[in-house]
Amino acid sequence: MKFKVIFDSRLTIDQKMNNTVVKASKIWLSSPHMGGTEQHYVQQAFDSNWIAPLGPNVQGFEEAIEDYLSGGVHVAALSSGTGAIHLGLKLLGVGPGDIVLCQSLTFSASANPITYLGGQPVFIDSEKDTWNMSPELLEEAIQHFLSKGKKPKAIIPVHLYGMPYKAEAIRELSLTYGIPVLEDSAEALGSKYHDVPCGTFGDLAVLSFNGNKIITTSGGGALVAHTREHKEKAVFLSTQARDAAPHYQHSEIGFNYRMSNVLAGIGRGQMEVLQARVESRRANHQYYLEHLGKLEGIEFLQEPEGMFSNRWLSCILTPSYEAREKLRLALEAENIESRPLWKPMHLQPVFADCPAFSDGTSEELFQRGLCLPSGSNLDVTDLNRVIAAITKSYTP
Repeated sequence: MKFKVIFDSRLTIDQKMNNTVVKASKIWLSSPHMGGTEQHYVQQAFDSNWIAPLGPNVQGFEEAIEDYLSGGVHVAALSSGTGAIHLGLKLLGVGPGDIVLCQSLTFSASANPITYLGGQPVFIDSEKDTWNMSPELLEEAIQHFLSKGKKPKAIIPVHLYGMPYKAEAIRELSLTYGIPVLEDSAEALGSKYHDVPCGTFGDLAVLSFNGNKIITTSGGGALVAHTREHKEKAVFLSTQARDAAPHYQHSEIGFNYRMSNVLAGIGRGQMEVLQARVESRRANHQYYLEHLGKLEGIEFLQEPEGMFSNRWLSCILTPSYEAREKLRLALEAENIESRPLWKPMHLQPVFADCPAFSDGTSEELFQRGLCLPSGSNLDVTDLNRVIAAITKSYTP
């Protein structure tokens, strides 16, 4: 029995009886992309034996993010974006029975921490310009609960897929009704609203460095604060809330949410290539737009005036659920990963009993929307494979 082996870095080989089945290599939705200097900072951690949770890389990573966001913000590097949302809600005083108004079209990590604190998630639908939280429906929800004598405790809007939400309109509602904003910027590092970086609009904000984000620390996140006091409180809570005493003493419940010095070293290297990663992802989106934008029934999310998206994921709208599924399965058959848009939180079984203010926008987006491979390490050959698979199988 002999096998013919084909050597090509872009191919994988499945061997079968007397045959060799050659498949094109996997194109991932959004895979990590190292810049080269990450190992330098990680090696420093090993050389100095700073393998413990804290160390120089943590401080250096936080400072790099603060410099990038500017505006005098203070950053606490944490083990995940989910942990950052949890701590952010706690800093805003959310507790049992408190109402938190959360964007419905998002990943569950935006909403889950509300329940950790015993709060009540209330989901707000999207508007069509950005696919993010509708200011009109947000105000409707606020007025509804105020009329019942129940003032919401916080608002969680999300910069979905890197597209900024309508920050000015939501901030105006926040100020008018005295409800703080916890800005979910997990997908939007590098995005801007009227030249102001996303991650600086809320009373507090959240970043994510999960493996599929525009830059990664393997797993990690950060809480962005406008006061040093908020940062210090977040760091205190994230390190098991240990009191200032020579022994281990605790007056509050704490959490194990601090980022490690090793992972922060990866983050320092990633910050050095962040701008290049933004440019690459935006170029991917533009290439898709030029080659797929003229297909009948295919729509792309455009940048409204004053908004700059990092295009973390490039997404299209198809004419129907059936058309979306046909494309998704066609891409899957070509070993290309794609993904439907987020299923709205108010449609999730786990949140079935939660109130929602919806006009159907997010449901339609979920039914019709598909995320395309968007990694900054894709080359033109990869993009052309995706485009070819879509054009070959697509019918309006």
